[in-house]
Amino acid sequence: MSTETYIPLKTLCTHYKVETSFFQGLNEYGLIEITTIEHAPCVHHDHIKNLESIIRLHQDLHINFEGIDTVMNLLEKINTLQNELIAAKNRLRIFEE
Repeated sequence: MSTETYIPLKTLCTHYKVETSFFQGLNEYGLIEITTIEHAPCVHHDHIKNLESIIRLHQDLHINFEGIDTVMNLLEKINTLQNELIAAKNRLRIFEE
């Protein structure tokens, strides 16, 4: 496991101007996964895009963890439906030609 792919929570707290307890709450609610590397809690860099969305929802719209969970689930469903729609349109193009 490469430590280069993980970002320490301390760095994230400084960058996003949030408390460590915010990330711990997200972890407890299952919205993010915190991994401990060399005694430091970290988040995988692949999850940063979702994490930024979560932080914006919390800071800008003042949405609590339950609301964030709902919004993230709905966004995931929308993304899935959009992908299914694109696949269906691609299949229909075969019959149009």
